[in-house]
Amino acid sequence: MLGIFIKALRFAADKHVLQRRKGCDKIPYINHPIKVVQLLYNANETDPELLAAAFLHDVLEDTCTTVEEMRSEFGDRVTNIVLEVTDDMTLSYDDRKRSQIQRAPTLSDDAKKIKIADKISNIRDILDLTLAWSDRRKRQYFAWSEKVVHGCRHINPLLDAAFDEILKEALGAVPNVD
Repeated sequence: MLGIFIKALRFAADKHVLQRRKGCDKIPYINHPIKVVQLLYNANETDPELLAAAFLHDVLEDTCTTVEEMRSEFGDRVTNIVLEVTDDMTLSYDDRKRSQIQRAPTLSDDAKKIKIADKISNIRDILDLTLAWSDRRKRQYFAWSEKVVHGCRHINPLLDAAFDEILKEALGAVPNVD
């Protein structure tokens, strides 16, 4: 089963090879899915298919990978988890954000775990990377993330606690401008 994990790491690295994370630091995008996988692993999530889906969680959304290609490479379970956490890119930015909040409670447990780890990683990057975001925009992201995660809680207490910790740190680090 570990083979699917390694295959997903390689697949994600190949698909994201030319992408960079937002911000002035321009770090390789693949660092983000690696951090998401690490967060899950640190929360005692060791299922190779869940971790494979975590490596792949942005591939459908951010690359030209097709669902058929993913299903052929990784099977139904991994593909279905990735589909659950993939935004509908035909929607406007605001509608995608609203959709994540609305859909969060209906996600599978595996998708909820990835969603929480993804938000933790994104908030950590907001704090650590040089972004051209105003404090207001950062705090809006934190508030939105909290709403998404609210619908994903009570599956893994370690992930819940890690999210609460990073949110508390973020709210303390970024001034409230309202």
